[in-house]
Amino acid sequence: MKNSYIQLNHQSPVSRRRFISGTGGLTFLISMGGFLNGSMAFGTEISESNKSIGKDITVWVKLNSEGIITILNPSAEMGQGSMTSLAVLIAEELDADWNMVRVEQSPIDPKIYGRPGWGGRGYHMITVGSMTVSGYFMPLRQAGAKARYVLMKNAAMKWKLPFSELKTEPNMVIHRPTNQRMSYGEIASFAKPLKDIPDIPRKNLKRPEEFRLIGKIVPRIDIPEKVDGSAIYSMDVKVPNMLYATILRSPVNGNKPINFNEKEIRSMTGIQETVILKHGVAILGKHYEDLLLAKRNLKVNWSQGSNAEMFNSEKVFEEYRRVAGSQKNRSHVLTQKGDTVSVLKKAERTYSADFLSDHVYHAQMEPLNAVVAVNSAGDGAEIWAGTQSPTGAIKEVAKLLKTSPSNIKLNPCMLGGGFGRRSMSDFIVEAADLSKAVRNPVKLIWSREDDIQYGAFRPMCLQRLNAGMDADGNLIAWQHSIIGDGRRLLSSGANIPYYDIPNQHIEIIGLNHGVRLKHWRAVGHGFTKFAIEAFLDEIAVSEGVDSYHFHRKVMRNSPRALKVLEAAADLAGWGDIPSEGHAFGISFAERSGSLAACVAEVSLERSSGKILVHRIWAALDAGIIVQPDNAVAQMEGAIIYGLSSVLSERVTFKQGKVQQSNFHDYQVMRMVDVPEEIHVKLIDSHESPTGIGETGLPITGGAVANAVAALTGIRLRHLPFTPERVRKAIAS
Repeated sequence: MKNSYIQLNHQSPVSRRRFISGTGGLTFLISMGGFLNGSMAFGTEISESNKSIGKDITVWVKLNSEGIITILNPSAEMGQGSMTSLAVLIAEELDADWNMVRVEQSPIDPKIYGRPGWGGRGYHMITVGSMTVSGYFMPLRQAGAKARYVLMKNAAMKWKLPFSELKTEPNMVIHRPTNQRMSYGEIASFAKPLKDIPDIPRKNLKRPEEFRLIGKIVPRIDIPEKVDGSAIYSMDVKVPNMLYATILRSPVNGNKPINFNEKEIRSMTGIQETVILKHGVAILGKHYEDLLLAKRNLKVNWSQGSNAEMFNSEKVFEEYRRVAGSQKNRSHVLTQKGDTVSVLKKAERTYSADFLSDHVYHAQMEPLNAVVAVNSAGDGAEIWAGTQSPTGAIKEVAKLLKTSPSNIKLNPCMLGGGFGRRSMSDFIVEAADLSKAVRNPVKLIWSREDDIQYGAFRPMCLQRLNAGMDADGNLIAWQHSIIGDGRRLLSSGANIPYYDIPNQHIEIIGLNHGVRLKHWRAVGHGFTKFAIEAFLDEIAVSEGVDSYHFHRKVMRNSPRALKVLEAAADLAGWGDIPSEGHAFGISFAERSGSLAACVAEVSLERSSGKILVHRIWAALDAGIIVQPDNAVAQMEGAIIYGLSSVLSERVTFKQGKVQQSNFHDYQVMRMVDVPEEIHVKLIDSHESPTGIGETGLPITGGAVANAVAALTGIRLRHLPFTPERVRKAIAS
């Protein structure tokens, strides 16, 4: 049976794989206008339905005479579903028939299509931090309401009836007294733009009980084209006279190429150009396969003396411990509440523990790649890339070319995963630099080995926690020191706003190892919340209190957080005896304004040291949830991503060189290791939406560590919990 939603929201005349295999057919897509003298880039065919998207109703909405509504999407679609969520916000207030909605990418113009930035700092089109839906929630509902106003106003003028007597139903304007009807498509045939569209008072927007789309299960717009292969990624884009490029980058960050066997490389089959960059050597040619062979034969003499050269991640924890024990270090204080030091000295009982974590790689499925065509004058460029930060990429390429950002055109493509890595624009700038050097369009592809060995990682750190209890068993003092490289990347998640502890001191002591670091999914919440939750559990057990009840005690003044904790515990049947050889662990975290808790059920293969996570029960309070089905999927994905980092993922350095190169030695979770069941309960709420995409991750580490402790009595304090580390802990 044909699905009408797919028919209207998705056209697939030529598959991506058909293009890749070179079987012919119409394959033009993107005009490059004045950037390359009207040349075309190839990707997929333009269907007839795409040629007539109708007239502009507002800057966000287009409408044609058939009633098909095209909504513009300002965010990067990288699997998180925001392309659909944001369209739902507009469609809800527009009173659109979802079966008649299509979505296209908006222009890159933050002044029109941006969302309010951090701390009121302008408008942004960056897709990070699980802030897309929450940031656009009211602006896009307002945009939908304004588009509805334009349609109603045009209908009122056509009928010569009072505006106040009109109402709407899906894709229809109705005159209340006479029930006279006019479809949105009919209005499109005569509608005129309005010069002044008033802001719609918030009280006139729909109330939650009136929602038809928000909070309902709506099919995702991006799924069909991803399934049939017609979705366009930058890897699919082809430009006339385009050269492929690969780069051998310095194995130690900060070192530079001095010279290389240029004559030998240029003599190899298919090699057309070589370019020396500040951090590596690039090879260019017509066929990527030729470049890989040449790259294996590159012999580069690298400079020495960079800061990273002496960095050894296995040994640096010794330095971290010395720093943590010294009173002379200057720290950056995140939270200072009460007099923690003196209270700890007078406390009835004190607890202390160190928690360690290694570097972690983003492991996005699609390797980094970009196509850039710099014009002949060298003062303009066109870009095709999947990026979380289109405005950032434009600014950086403009800086490289010493030109205005207005001379840079970026065509956003789908992203095969981002997780913060694609908020960096280094791979796009590299492609622009090469295109500038060779005066040809360039498609730069990072191999998986490139991406790992020249990666930008979640930082490693040591966390030292101290806590004090009074005679009545109350947690009265909390001291948390985080030592490592990364500053702001380390601070994420360190604060504990939902725990009622009167004396708190939370600080970062920053070092510099010279290695590349970057925001990672949930930033630092993965390791900070692991340490906090594992330490709380350790205190609870030492105090002879059930961990769930101890959590309830410290959360007693945070009813919303407490409700989430209770929901996860109830879902798991906390208090029931798990099956033999299994144990439960509980954890709570906040991220991007959302609250989450989970219970993990684990077992342990003692001979191998392998931890098995059988079930996860999680609860989430994210305010009004725009897409509940997608919210569950986001939680499931974040939980699996988190478990992978908790159980196996680690990057190590020796003399500044990354020791891992691909998924054979950088271990991500395999299907066989995914929990048998993941249950997610969404808490009903009328609060404003908060972030979801990262919130499932920080709850995993503590839950698994606490379950292993309940099962074995062993406290695992070093992420990841590799089998080798678990065996060592058992033996000790």
